[in-house]
Amino acid sequence: MFQGSIPALATPFKDGGIDENAFRKLIDWQIESGSQALVPCGTTGEASTISNAEHHRVVELCVEQAAGRVPVIAGCGSNDTRNALLHMKFAQKAGAAAGLCVAPYYNRPSQAGLIAHFSHLAEHGDLPMVLYNVPGRTVTDIEPETTIELANRFPDRIIAIKDASEDLSRVADHRMGIGRDFCQLSGNDELALPFNAAGGKGCISVTANVAPAMCAEFQQACADNDLVLARKLNDRLYPLHYAMFEDASPAPVKYALSRVHDWFPEDVRLPLVNCSEAARAKVDAALEHAGLL
Repeated sequence: MFQGSIPALATPFKDGGIDENAFRKLIDWQIESGSQALVPCGTTGEASTISNAEHHRVVELCVEQAAGRVPVIAGCGSNDTRNALLHMKFAQKAGAAAGLCVAPYYNRPSQAGLIAHFSHLAEHGDLPMVLYNVPGRTVTDIEPETTIELANRFPDRIIAIKDASEDLSRVADHRMGIGRDFCQLSGNDELALPFNAAGGKGCISVTANVAPAMCAEFQQACADNDLVLARKLNDRLYPLHYAMFEDASPAPVKYALSRVHDWFPEDVRLPLVNCSEAARAKVDAALEHAGLL
């Protein structure tokens, strides 16, 4: 079971490769600030533009630096089922607690195809899986009935979902169809408050990269049913949630990290480019509103 504030870690680049020192510093800062798990090699980690060797090195680094202080949910998604399984097997060997498995993108599989894809991963791997539904990026939507079927078919393998569908009714759909113990994590920072109110356990967050302590405090307030504090913190974070997407992600969050820490580079890989001046202004304003500058 995962809960609380879980950053989808940005991957720092330097001289064309992974900046391992900056990544280690980011991990330490996240854990010291109260993050309750870590996600390397997700969308925010630019998994789509790192090689398999780099992907595995980033997972390895994350597990090594976390050193058991918090669990690591390794990004294992691919639009190639065989490659996703390769990532899962490596992540398990490296010591990850689970794999984050996104719906295959570009291929646009049917619901039957999604069931076949995730069933294959569950049947041929031993690593617990967190389904990742983000139809705004993948086009394919893991519909509630599909999630329910998979979770009930593989209760020891498919243990959670990161839901970025923006459909809050799905929290109740999953609770009714799977059970209240099924771990549901928001994939949208701006919806984390109502998502938790509906029965969610936390958020796999972009904003937590740059505001880990505040995001952790917000999630704890939700868990404590302290709505007054949760709203107060949400109000401080809210502009930042949107600023993180003022340009193609993760360019804004990398810029924000470079503003907060002089050791974090803002470089992204093509086809992404560093965020625009207009986006930088929005990020700066949001950081100031949150009290981070």
